[in-house]
Amino acid sequence: MSDGLRYLSASDVTAAMPPVAERLALAERTMTALVADAELPPKIGVHPRPEGSFAHAMPALLRPAGARAAGTGATDPVSTGPASTAPASTADDLLGIKWVTGFGENQARGLPSIHALVIVNDAATGVPTAILDGGSITAQRTAAVSGVAIERFAPSGAHRAAIIGAGVQGRSHLEVVGHLLPGADLSVYDRHPERAAALAEAARATPGIANAEVASSARQATAGADVVITAASFTTPDRRGTLTAEWLTPDALVVAVDYATMVAASVARDAALFLTDERGQFLANRDAGQFDGYPDPGATLGEAILARTPRPPNGRVLVSHLGVGLADIVFAEAIVRRARAAGLGTSLDH
Repeated sequence: MSDGLRYLSASDVTAAMPPVAERLALAERTMTALVADAELPPKIGVHPRPEGSFAHAMPALLRPAGARAAGTGATDPVSTGPASTAPASTADDLLGIKWVTGFGENQARGLPSIHALVIVNDAATGVPTAILDGGSITAQRTAAVSGVAIERFAPSGAHRAAIIGAGVQGRSHLEVVGHLLPGADLSVYDRHPERAAALAEAARATPGIANAEVASSARQATAGADVVITAASFTTPDRRGTLTAEWLTPDALVVAVDYATMVAASVARDAALFLTDERGQFLANRDAGQFDGYPDPGATLGEAILARTPRPPNGRVLVSHLGVGLADIVFAEAIVRRARAAGLGTSLDH
């Protein structure tokens, strides 16, 4: 049982965020748990009036490795969740939900594009135990999942990286790039040159990044890059699918965190290995028209890790991760634990 309901503001979450090595471990735990130890539906979404805007509900349940859930609902007679085989302790279960909105036009208003709240519940009783500002969690867990892909599937000797998109997501990847590709040369592109310049300046101050330059175009940024991270705004339909194989080195790792905003379907079709974070969510989005022309993924990132799938000796690897609520809950649990130890946050009445 928890010790009450705690609210963590954005500054509290930032102060309690685990260091980068732990974030990478949390992301890998999430990816492997998705194979057999988690329950989550594809994102439940609505689409507010501004073009390209979204609001998603992302519930998730994590069970201890090897455990079986008792079902998706105590009173749901048609539950399609995994069947119970024996009573299991809920002590290590994690339960929660993220509510996240994305409004690309907010930048013109001086507001963040992404707003989010994460709610953590006691998995034995359903009692809410924590409410966290989710903006920083969204950014850092996304970058950490990218890091898992880079650590596993970057070409040997990789040191040249490109980031397309200099928003919050692009910035959150800097520490991961510096940690995993020490001595990295980074090329940055954003359709707003001043944002690209600011990201390059931040990159030069990031441990592990040797140099950072602003590219004049997205194609120039990717030229010669061993690792390409696409984090473009969803509100750039004129750029949709413009990143093709002609932009890439023969063995590049492409990590797409912007759905199919930049990466053409032909890159996925021709990849030596095409992975996604969660198959059901990818297929649901493809059915909705988000990934027209994309093939079925060869595996999920978690499946590839558990199978010890090696990087192909030749050819490109594409990892498209859409973001899963389980990552937010895994990160939130670690942040709440650190916050309680440090006395951070505000206690609320139930």
